[in-house]
Formats: sequence, C-alpha cells, structure tokens
Amino acid sequence: MNDAVRVSEPAGGGSTALLTDRYELTMLTAARAHGTAGRRAVFEVFARRLPDGRRYGVVAGTGRLLDAVEAFRFGPEEIAALLADGVVDPPTAAWLADFRFRGDIHGYGEGECYLPGSPVLVVDATFAEAVVLETLVLSILNHDSAVASAASRMVGAAEGRPCIEMGSRRTHEQAAVAAARAAYVAGFTSTSNLEAGRAYRIPTAGTSAHSFILLHDSERDAFAAQVAALGKETTLLVDTFDVTQAVRTAVEVAGPGLGAVRLDSGDLPVQARAVRRLLDELGATSTRIVVSGDLDEHAIAALAAAPVDVYGVGTALVTGSGAPTAGFVYKLVARAASAEPTARMHPAEKRSVGKHTVGGQKWARRRYDAQGMADAELVGVGPEPADPRSRSLLVELVRGGEAVGQEPLADAVARHARSVAELPVTATRLSHGEPVIPTLMLGGPA
Repeated sequence: MNDAVRVSEPAGGGSTALLTDRYELTMLTAARAHGTAGRRAVFEVFARRLPDGRRYGVVAGTGRLLDAVEAFRFGPEEIAALLADGVVDPPTAAWLADFRFRGDIHGYGEGECYLPGSPVLVVDATFAEAVVLETLVLSILNHDSAVASAASRMVGAAEGRPCIEMGSRRTHEQAAVAAARAAYVAGFTSTSNLEAGRAYRIPTAGTSAHSFILLHDSERDAFAAQVAALGKETTLLVDTFDVTQAVRTAVEVAGPGLGAVRLDSGDLPVQARAVRRLLDELGATSTRIVVSGDLDEHAIAALAAAPVDVYGVGTALVTGSGAPTAGFVYKLVARAASAEPTARMHPAEKRSVGKHTVGGQKWARRRYDAQGMADAELVGVGPEPADPRSRSLLVELVRGGEAVGQEPLADAVARHARSVAELPVTATRLSHGEPVIPTLMLGGPA
C-alpha cells in the first residue's frame, strides 16, 4: 500500500473486479474464443480536450488506482455472480478465477499537470489483462483528476490563503473520501472528512453548524459551550442571526484571543470587511475570518481584496466545479500481430470523426524555455529523445504485475506544487482561453 489503508471494501471480500462495465468481459470472452486475447496490447489514457476554460489538468488518483489494481481479483463470489447472470462462459470464468494483472503500467506521477493528448497512463499487457482494467482505471482517474483540477484552480485563486475541503455532504460517501484526497494533492490544506483524515493522514478541520447555535437558549450560551469544550482558539459561526452582534458576543465570550469567526452566507466581501473592522476595534486583531457557502474558484478570486484568511469549499469542489469528469479515455494504440512473445507490434489508430487517435505507443516530455518555464508538451511515437531542454513525464508504476510506484501522499502534493510553478503565469487565469502550453505530437505510427 502506498499512503494509507484501503478506504473502501466492495462486496466480495474487498475485490475491485466487479467495479467494471459488462462489455469489458464480453470483449474478453469473444477474444478468448477467437484466440486473440493473448496478443500483447498497449492502451493509453488521455484527454482529447480540457473542460471549457481550463488551462491545464491535474493527474490524481494514481495511488488509489495502484491499490485497486492489486485488489482486482475474481473470487468465488464474483465468479458465481458472473456465471449466474450469463456474463461469461465457463472457460472464461475459469480464466478469471486465476486472473492477476501481470503487465506493466507507466504514467504521469500523481499531482503532475497534464494537457490535451498527454498519455497520463500507459497499460502494456495482453489484451485480456489490459481490457478488463479499463472501467476501473477510468472511474478512478476521471473522478479524482476532475476534483484535483478544480482544486488547483481554487488554490491558485486563493493566492496563498488556506483552503479547507468541506464537500462530504454533497456527494457519495466514498467519493467524498476520494475527493478529499484529490483536493489535498492539489494544495488544499485540510478536510472536514474524518475518514479521509484517518486513511490518508490529511489534517481535519471543523467546529459547528447553525444547528448547534439554535440548540441553545441564546447565541451567547452556544458560544460559551463551544469555547468551554474546544478552547478560545476555536472558530465561532457568527451569521445565524445578526453578524455584528454575534461578533461582539464572540469576543466577549472568548476574549481577544478568539481563534476565528466563520461567515457562511450573505455578501461575503462586504461582510468580511465589516467583521475585520469590528474585530480590530474589539482588540481581536489576530482573530481570523473563515468564509464558506457555495464558493468556487471565481467566488474565491472575487474575495481576493477582502480580509479573508481561510476558504471552506464544498459543492463546487467535489463536483469538479462544473466539470465532474476529466474526460479521459482508454484507447488501444498498439497491438501484436499474434500471441507469440516475439510478434511484431502494429499501431492501432481510430479514425472516427471527432474521435481520431494517433497509433503507436507514446513517450511524453515537458519542454522549457531559457527562463526555465514550460513552453510545450512533447508527445511522440518511437524512441524517446534525450533532450536537455525537456524532462520525461512517464514514470514506472507497475512492473510485471507488481506495483513499484507507491509513494507517500506528501510526494504527490510536492510534485503538484512543482508542476504548477513551472507553468506560465497564464495558467492561473480564470477567463476562457486555450491550454497554457501547446501539445506537440512528434513522429507517427511506425
């Protein structure tokens, strides 16, 4: 395992094998019957385009994916279910009972930025082994990368002010844990989700909701109860009734050393300025202001000039801020002429209108200008060049079926910070525009 215990345990004793689409096993059954399932095949994961207005994307979920591939086993329960529903025939069921992935996987390191056409994951195995992983790969990478890409924009808009992930109540309970992890990779400093805190050692944050205030006979009683239990460094919610009076009461109860106050509604820029003035007048000059309430990257940017210290983000974050999927696809780009180990590899190229793919296994490098800023994503077929002006982006994740790419979550966090820092300043713009750097496709099918 790379950075935590496994978060979820699907039905079937923890196996992830049935977290897949039926047609993966339909293809497997037919290919086995025809004798083509054992041919070597190379699949690549990439996005044809970025969501409208995005300048870059962020790869996230890699660590979760490695754990999921490790747990991709067809036990007796899974086999029985497949046979009972007529999904596979008995010979295929017997093959699945002995299945474990024995191929190789390379990919962009978790936290790395990507552009359209970036081969963020490359799966090299027999067709049978590679095709059954398609749905699992896409479901993890599409969700986590969508959240991380949105989170990165929000962190950029926050300009150094901390962001708290607070979206658990706006998504599926296990998606909430994955979203908290992805947001942390992209620079969020903490989460409200305790399972994410336990599983991934992400710092957690949270104090009280409006119901806690309403439970008590008065706002003063509620504040006093919270301070007594949590100390004066706690964060008091001050917009249940009258904000001005609540701030005065909060400072009276906790003293000028009150940790923070939180605003969750109203005209946040106006209220934040008024609250800051009042806190300073009351001597609570170190008390921070936390804002929440339907924030996204645009709302955060609009608060840039306001005296806000911390942002709490929920719905927009866990739904990808309007782009709930990264749009990754999993496409066959090369296949062997036969199942013989030495069989020649041929490029596989899809020519559908609007969904064209470039055949041949790719390499990927990021090129830099004289100032050390990224100026192009280089993607090519054939031997990878040794260019001192660029760096290779694909790293080894799985070798011969054994995961070799596990790493502490902190490494992904650090990688993302470095990756964003090397992009041109236009990467942080929230206005509509093209990807921050172009993707240049070099070479072609051999």
